[in-house]
Amino acid sequence: MPACRLRSTGLNDQDNGLRHRATGRRIAAMGLAAAASLATFSPALAQEQGVTGQSVGTTANVEAANDPLEGFNRGSFKLGMGLDHVILAPIAHGYMAVTPRVVRNRVSSAVYNLGEPNTVMNMVLQGKPKQAMRSTTRFVVNSTVGVLGLFDVASKMNLPRRDSDFGQTFGKWGAKPGAYLYVPLMGPLNVRDGVGRVLDIVTDPVSLYVGGLSTDFGKARTGVTIVDVRSNADPAFQALKDAADPYVTTRSAYTQYREAFIREATGDAEVLPDFDAPPPEAPPQDASPAAPKP
Repeated sequence: MPACRLRSTGLNDQDNGLRHRATGRRIAAMGLAAAASLATFSPALAQEQGVTGQSVGTTANVEAANDPLEGFNRGSFKLGMGLDHVILAPIAHGYMAVTPRVVRNRVSSAVYNLGEPNTVMNMVLQGKPKQAMRSTTRFVVNSTVGVLGLFDVASKMNLPRRDSDFGQTFGKWGAKPGAYLYVPLMGPLNVRDGVGRVLDIVTDPVSLYVGGLSTDFGKARTGVTIVDVRSNADPAFQALKDAADPYVTTRSAYTQYREAFIREATGDAEVLPDFDAPPPEAPPQDASPAAPKP
């Protein structure tokens, strides 16, 4: 096999999971209110919740959901899915048809890299200076050696990705999620994350540095991010078509994902049994019975 093909295959395998990392936080960090609609049911959400095309919502989930505006939210969800079907899905499918996956992965890596300064800011606000410094180093390394973030060189230097946003920061300091909301062109939210998303948008360091969305860079970044996020989310959108209740599936998966995201910040992670641990060894026994005492 030619060396160039081996390298291409290696890059594809290395970043195969990258498309599953686009979340509401990453879209908000881009300063893209419109692109947030693409996070309706992101691949990260689908992967972490194990969605296989069936609704994860049960009667208990529906009753426990903090969704006092369910009637309005269902209408908003239907409108958002309709807009996606008419506008965004055809664009994403065309992009996927003409662009090799290895190239799409490079684009996703660059988009992710531009959100790193937002992560750094929230790590500082959460009182995590060491993680903030590591994310800063990631951004510097990938923006230089990684060629403007096209290659995730930092991960090979033991600097893994860390996500953070204002919604997580509020949750870290005790803010409750509030009621569930679905807003067209914004996607699934709760009150806490909605306020956080607005702050992510208006305080995005990269957007502020380049002068906002009105600049040529801002417009290009907006367009690229919208297409990239929607193409990454396509498997999840396809899974929703087979869900018994797509609205409940989206709400349940989003709520569970955000709860896990907050636990990650507070350190209140669930302790799971180690199923890979070997069973305890039985005490040694003599092969032959003991001789009777005289």
